[in-house]
Amino acid sequence: MFSNKSILITGGTGSFGKRFVDHLIKEYAPKKLIIYSRDELKQFEMQQTFNAPCMRYFIGDVRDKERLKAAMRDVDYVVHAAALKQVPAAEYNPNECIKTNINGAQNVIDAAIEADVRRVIALSTDKAANPVNLYGATKLASDKLFVAANNISGATGPRFAVVRYGNVVGSRGSVVPFFHKLLDEGVTILPVTHEEMTRFWITLEEGVEFVVKNFQRMQGGEIFVPKIPSIRILDLVESISGNRDYDVVGIRPGEKLHEVMVPEEMAHHSLEFDDHYVITPAIKFFDKTVDYYRNKLGELGQAVEEKFEYHSGTNPRFLTVDELKTLDKATI
Repeated sequence: MFSNKSILITGGTGSFGKRFVDHLIKEYAPKKLIIYSRDELKQFEMQQTFNAPCMRYFIGDVRDKERLKAAMRDVDYVVHAAALKQVPAAEYNPNECIKTNINGAQNVIDAAIEADVRRVIALSTDKAANPVNLYGATKLASDKLFVAANNISGATGPRFAVVRYGNVVGSRGSVVPFFHKLLDEGVTILPVTHEEMTRFWITLEEGVEFVVKNFQRMQGGEIFVPKIPSIRILDLVESISGNRDYDVVGIRPGEKLHEVMVPEEMAHHSLEFDDHYVITPAIKFFDKTVDYYRNKLGELGQAVEEKFEYHSGTNPRFLTVDELKTLDKATI
């Protein structure tokens, strides 16, 4: 699908972007792989590893629509991964979060439509479902923009979809490298915000493969949610430190005890497939009729139960301490 095609990744110097580029170079023969981001140092560092002839590095911010338009010329596929993601930082810098996560999302949409790209997938987060923090609220707004963009693009324009998943094991800024850093510094008791906290858990490679698969599945307007396990924070502490000693430091601004990826309120719009869920658009697309029960790969889905909710605390699959240890070793 991606061989001899041009792909642009916003926020491409992040954890996802690096793994996505690595996957595409190994599995396909892309014509161009464009890294679009605003940090010249991170681009320089990434170039030391990813310097294949197909690689292109564009300095630019998603807040800059004109620069996005220039970067997207002759591009076939776009992954929108750029975002301000730190929950406390968003609470203290709300305007900056809005400018990047909402205004930037609209700029990506406008640039993609003008450049007539084929397909766009935006990366979302479990925090966008029933948000209680500004980061989640901005990502919910972004999700809505990308779904509605399928109306704006018309019958023959780009198709837009969203991928929503949980915490990524070992990604930059996540709790796992933070815990390891504390242990390396000699800390013996790890801090947790609440002992009952649960989270959805996915590896970077699983996230990349899910995005790649959904480029093949998408018809436009879907929010794709993978079926992934949950973790309990105290199990994570034990898997990393070897014991369950912890220090409760309290819930951070805007933090939840549990996360939801498919809220109960969206159950009547949601479909279940073998390895994922799809939240279908709540709005009607006036220029097209889409059968979301059968995707572009021919996979068949069925409606979820009336009060279904995909919740990290009630998820039927939790990783054990031993499984967390194995994952931790694989991502160090």
